[in-house]
Amino acid sequence: MGSETVNGSNAWLKTSAPSLAEMEAMAEDAYARLPEEFRTLCGNLVIRVEDFATDEVLEEMEIEDEFELLGLFQGIGLAQGYETTTGVLPNMIFLYRRPILDYWAEHEETLGDVVTHVLVHEIGHHFGLSDDDMERIEEEADT
Repeated sequence: MGSETVNGSNAWLKTSAPSLAEMEAMAEDAYARLPEEFRTLCGNLVIRVEDFATDEVLEEMEIEDEFELLGLFQGIGLAQGYETTTGVLPNMIFLYRRPILDYWAEHEETLGDVVTHVLVHEIGHHFGLSDDDMERIEEEADT
């Protein structure tokens, strides 16, 4: 069995988990494919990828297992009166690489689909969108 490969491909032998920068690029690409009206809700959005949420965030959200939090939206969207004024930090989405990779390893979805799902849900929950609305937005991003 030594030199045999799954489905005749050995591509996985040289594949590694995406770095923080690679996952950030993946997230920015996924965000760019979301419907424009959805992106407009966010104002000036910055996407950051970190391995895990900070201890402060986990404590504030009363989360004991750092693998439970895949992403977080911080900020105020246009729907809540966001304006680009001096002294106002931009809206931010934090994606947590290690929990996302852990989730991906245990489910039948592509990594790109998981990243898109986390982005849409973090933004959508912040703005009070329904699960049906978020599912539609995800489907539009796939086209």
